[in-house]
Amino acid sequence: MRAWHRKLILLLALLAFGPGAPAAANAWDLPPLVLPDLQGRRHSLYDWHGKVILLNFWASWCGPCLTELPHLAEFQRRYGSRGLQVIGVGLDNPRKLANVARTLEIPYPVLHSPVEQATALLQQWGDRAGVLPYTVVIGRDGRLVFSRVGVFDEEAFAAIVAPLLEP
Repeated sequence: MRAWHRKLILLLALLAFGPGAPAAANAWDLPPLVLPDLQGRRHSLYDWHGKVILLNFWASWCGPCLTELPHLAEFQRRYGSRGLQVIGVGLDNPRKLANVARTLEIPYPVLHSPVEQATALLQQWGDRAGVLPYTVVIGRDGRLVFSRVGVFDEEAFAAIVAPLLEP
């Protein structure tokens, strides 16, 4: 796909789902998400209310996921102080997820879901095909802003997330 095609698609998505447009969900009227992190502590998505949340579903066996994770880590490092919270949801064995998180020095929370619940969880969040990686962006007000199957790259971040971090 040509670069200008991708930019046009991202711009149209931002216009359709971005700030000021009708939101896909009411504030904090999102699917439930209460999962343990890699240390066993349970978290609710609401733990991060008031932040722009980039919720990323991934697995250790997913090649595109492993390509994407360093970018997400860099987004968290660069924009965390501006209100960004990346949250990983690993759909895999916690030991394998922890190994990837440690190796890549992931600086954001990684939650995990039992593999047998992965398909249902992805479908709840709008990924009907169950394809990974899958990313959801939630605004500071708890509204679903955008979702995407595939690698969430710098271009997508600039078009979708960066405007939400503006004061």
